[in-house]
Amino acid sequence: MRLLLIGAGDRGLRLARLLTAEGHAVRVVTRDPGKHAAIAAAGAEPYDGDPDRIGTLRYALDNVTVLVWALGTATGPDPAGVAALHGTRLEMLLERTIDTTVRGVLYECSGPLPVELLSQGAQIVERLCRRNEIPYGLLHHPPEDADGWAASAADAVERLLSRPRA
Repeated sequence: MRLLLIGAGDRGLRLARLLTAEGHAVRVVTRDPGKHAAIAAAGAEPYDGDPDRIGTLRYALDNVTVLVWALGTATGPDPAGVAALHGTRLEMLLERTIDTTVRGVLYECSGPLPVELLSQGAQIVERLCRRNEIPYGLLHHPPEDADGWAASAADAVERLLSRPRA
């Protein structure tokens, strides 16, 4: 299985270590080429992209089985830009997954962002995944528990892989 991880920082690297130890391939999206070494050290493949610019993720989905959108702790100087990550940007990416190898989506819906924003993202995931018959999961583990978060995310990924298409 190849997983595409968008977001999560250190938590994402912990998840990458868990999944690569089980023999899975993990691709981690980063906006910062300076993070390539840390991503590679976690056993994952770095991919230069920006979730705020969905076009940069076009080839990141190549041969991906599970997409993890882990931006529940996203920050930035522009609140509207952060909100778009759980609205229009998420929707745009999910619209494009129908013609890919993605057969599971995991959305992080907990973190310090407003609950309304994370709920909006969860509703988008549910609506588009149901419409496209792609299994999905919602990750509710508190992000401040990094090891527990990674374990919960790995478990959710495994559950997605074992589910038949909706």
